[in-house]
Amino acid sequence: MVFEGGLGVLAVGLGWLLGTPPLEKMLWTAGALGWGILAAAPLAGLLWVCVWLPFRPFRRLLRVVDELLAPMFRDCRPLELAVISLLAGVGEEMLFRGVIQEAMAGWVGGAAGPWVGLAVASLVFALVHLITPTYAVLAGLMGLYLGWLWIDTQNLLIPITTHAVYDFVALLYLAKIRPARHGNHSG
Repeated sequence: MVFEGGLGVLAVGLGWLLGTPPLEKMLWTAGALGWGILAAAPLAGLLWVCVWLPFRPFRRLLRVVDELLAPMFRDCRPLELAVISLLAGVGEEMLFRGVIQEAMAGWVGGAAGPWVGLAVASLVFALVHLITPTYAVLAGLMGLYLGWLWIDTQNLLIPITTHAVYDFVALLYLAKIRPARHGNHSG
């Protein structure tokens, strides 16, 4: 929680230094929250594909999840998973979309700016999620999607909400539901 919350503080500070304050890019509306929740559905679908498709890289990734992620969050209550997910959505989206993507877009400028910003922020997002090569690729795809949401809506609340809702669904399933179904309670 401290790490994810710290990313939000870092994003505010970097945003101030770079002239891209992420807090000013959030429009708090019920519609934005609704779109953010709905936009999590394709990411949940990707999770479902990864869990149920018998593709070797997905199997390896699930072993890492079972060995590292699930035990870390197994004893968390759903409310605790929700708080962790919310902090991750806020901190990571403010940093990667609200600061890095936005700063790169501004530095490049012109019509190419937003797309270069999207590519750079998504690549950095993938690299910091390099738990396995497959996870990095999936995180990079998620970064592209979240960055596109930011470009399309210009409301940082939408990718924040999407990220938080997806993380909650993924953590709840991978740390609580999946281990119970598969009898995997080892730590």
